[in-house]
Amino acid sequence: MEQQLDPRSPARRSGLLSGIRVADFCWMGVGSVATRMLADFGAEVIKIEDRTRLDMPRRLPIYKGDLRSYGEEDPNPDPNKGGLFNNYCRNKLGVTINMRTPEGKELCERLIASSSVVTENFAPGVMERWGLTYDTVKEIRPDVIMARMSGYGHDGPHSGHKSYGPVIQAVCGLSFNSGLAGREPSGWGLSYMDNQAAYYNSAALLLAIYHRMLTGEGGEIDVSAVEVGINLLGPDLLDTLVNQRPSRRADFPRGNRLEFEGAAPHGVYPASGADEWVAVAVFDDRAWESLVEVLGSPDWATDPNLATVAGRVARQDDLDAHLSQWTKNFDKHDLMHRLQAAGVPAGAVQNSRDLAEVDAQIAHRGTFFELDHPVIGPALFEGNPMSFSRTEQHNWRSAPLLGEDNDYVFGELLGLSADERADLTDRGAI
Repeated sequence: MEQQLDPRSPARRSGLLSGIRVADFCWMGVGSVATRMLADFGAEVIKIEDRTRLDMPRRLPIYKGDLRSYGEEDPNPDPNKGGLFNNYCRNKLGVTINMRTPEGKELCERLIASSSVVTENFAPGVMERWGLTYDTVKEIRPDVIMARMSGYGHDGPHSGHKSYGPVIQAVCGLSFNSGLAGREPSGWGLSYMDNQAAYYNSAALLLAIYHRMLTGEGGEIDVSAVEVGINLLGPDLLDTLVNQRPSRRADFPRGNRLEFEGAAPHGVYPASGADEWVAVAVFDDRAWESLVEVLGSPDWATDPNLATVAGRVARQDDLDAHLSQWTKNFDKHDLMHRLQAAGVPAGAVQNSRDLAEVDAQIAHRGTFFELDHPVIGPALFEGNPMSFSRTEQHNWRSAPLLGEDNDYVFGELLGLSADERADLTDRGAI
């Protein structure tokens, strides 16, 4: 009888990056999302963890089927249930190494020698305490690419500071530009910059891998999340530097209203249900006439003063008040389709459930896909937004259980016998 292979057993990967092995020290989001991109397209990413200090996404109680309590650590977490970890780490292998033991450090150096890329996003100083600087890692593997990801970069007066997404968002200026005129900055989503910086980290890694393919030379990458955030300021930064217009002034930030082109109504309006919204944007007289018709031509909307863009912009507050009273009677998706059919630009303001269960375009693109997991069972995960004509995302396995691949990596890849692995386990090194 033919023996059935374990579908979770490591096997030859397919994809653009197959053949690239990564010794991955990354944790949290900014590092793990970056290396997930490599793993999605074939790289053999070996995630290195410490059993005595679990990765935060393993500890946060965002569990399948449970009410969300984001931000509160579980005092007794099941390290294999964490939703964030499972979303960040699909297609990766997982091993445990205690770097505070001499045996663990030696094992890590053997793993680095067997890899060609090393990644980390610890607070500055951690890798140095382990003796794993670029210079020392290069002695182990001369053509290594070592990617370092931190809040402020690894040189300069702030390089020693610890950080994470919300701090970075404030320091880089993004938070200052958020909110409404005359109000305090509202800030961005909790860790928006953790994920945004991760994509820059991925791009830097891909460029370094391409450079090595051409030249045979490795290199060190040092990504500063603050500088990534500054890159996202775009026209607001240019407006301040070139036009001397501050980012907070009497009429700015403008919230949902347009700054340079007249458009009214232009905003987000309440729909039926709790915290449900629909966006409507009327740029010209034709769209306004269509909106008035959908509204049923009420007296307030047929006022001749509203027949022009200038007239409507002058009475935006009145328009917003009237339109809000009307939109709150309708389901946001039904109203979106009704307005679009009439030629009025409109869109439902979608929440996470809408993205996964309602949006036909996202479903068509396969943005969310299902993977089975030995602890949480089948679950939806977010995919990559890119599609290629000649390769595809290789989803071979859900995220590794804690230490799931110790035997494969330490045994088959590094050549340690079962007795040697058992001895390292007894010594607390793995």
